Amino acid sequence: MACFDSCQCLGERGQRSILYSILKNDNQPNQHSQGRARLAVPQQQACSCGSKKKVVLRSPQTTCKAASEALLKTLKFVKNVLCFRELPAEDQLQLVRNSWAQLLVLGMAQDLIDFETIETPELSMLQNILTSGQGRQETAHGRSGQGVSLTDVQGIKMFLNKCWGLDISTKEYAYLKGAILFNPDIAELRCQSYIQALQSEAHQALNEYVKVTHRRDATRFTKLFIALSMLRSINANVVAGLFFKPVIGTVSMNELLLEMFYGK
Repeated sequence: MACFDSCQCLGERGQRSILYSILKNDNQPNQHSQGRARLAVPQQQACSCGSKKKVVLRSPQTTCKAASEALLKTLKFVKNVLCFRELPAEDQLQLVRNSWAQLLVLGMAQDLIDFETIETPELSMLQNILTSGQGRQETAHGRSGQGVSLTDVQGIKMFLNKCWGLDISTKEYAYLKGAILFNPDIAELRCQSYIQALQSEAHQALNEYVKVTHRRDATRFTKLFIALSMLRSINANVVAGLFFKPVIGTVSMNELLLEMFYGK
C-alpha cells in the first residue's frame, strides 16, 4: 500500500513552550530499555475492582517524556502519509483529534515503551473536610485526587503485551496505524466515503502482507484484528490523564496536538 509503505519521518522542528516542559529533561534514563526488559511479562487480567482504584505513573518525568516523543514521531508519520495530506484540512484535524491516543499507544508498542504505575491513596471524608481541597496543590506523582482508573490502565498494558507477544513488524505497524487513522465513523467528515475506502485498503493490505510473510500462521490476521479491537477500546481521556496531565496540567490536549501537528 503505497501511501503507508513510502512514509519517511520529517525533519525536526523547533520545540515550543508546551513541548519544552515535557522534553527538556534529557538526562533521565531511557524508558525504552525498560520496555525491552519486560517483554516476557505475561498479560494481566483486568481486576474487577480496578474501576474504583486510581493510579498514576511511578516515574512521570521519564514516562511522559517518552510518550511525548512517541507522539511526535507518530504525528510525523501521519503527516507524511500521502493519502492523508490530500484530505481537506478539516478532515485531517478531525482524524488526528479522534485517533491520536490510539496511535500513540500503538507507537509505544512499536518502540517498546513500558511503564509502571502506583495506586493513589484515597482521602477519608474527614481528611477531605480538613484539607478543603488543598491536596490538589500537591505535585508529587499527582497523588492528590488525580490519577486514572486501574482497569483502564490494565487495558493499555494488555494491549502492549498483546503486540509484543505477536512480534509485529514495521510494515504491520504501518498498516495498523492506517486502519486506526482513517476512521470513517467520525461525524461531519467531508470525504467520508474516501476515508472509508482508505481504511478498507489498510485492512486489505495488512491481510495480503500477512499471507505472504506468515504463510504457516493462518490465524495471524485474526490475531492482529483482535489487537485492533483492543486498541479501539482505549479511552483518549485516560491516555491524556496518564501520560500528559502530569506535565501540561490544565493545558488542553487539543492545544498540545495543534502545537505538535501544525507547529502553532
